[in-house]
Amino acid sequence: MKRFAASVAAGLPLLARAADAVVPAPAVSAAGSLLQVFIGLVAVLLLIAGTAWVAKRFGVTRGGTSNVLQVISSTSVGARERVVVIEVGESWLVVGVASGSVNTLMTLPRGEIRPTTPSTLNASFAAGLQQLIEKRRGK
Repeated sequence: MKRFAASVAAGLPLLARAADAVVPAPAVSAAGSLLQVFIGLVAVLLLIAGTAWVAKRFGVTRGGTSNVLQVISSTSVGARERVVVIEVGESWLVVGVASGSVNTLMTLPRGEIRPTTPSTLNASFAAGLQQLIEKRRGK
């Protein structure tokens, strides 16, 4: 024990010289710290934007696709209300969707989608417009 105490006492001057030899750390400037934080923030935002771009580019979706459930058609009936036709198995559900609620309106047997021809829609619009123009001319 005396040898240990003697060796510690002998090493104290060496420790004192080593403490004097340590150079104090330079003062950190506020502008440098702020610039470093700003560059880090920009790097993180660029990483997020890059990840979103890659996800969009390669078609990454939030959830998996379902073979059981499929949206057949939907239409807006108000500012936040929609009527949606959903195919579930062998039946179609007509669903009313509003902010905060989804209500089943009716259940239908699975049907076929009849494609609407744009020419028929355009012809009926043209005929209706022509009738309005003739009605205005007659007055």
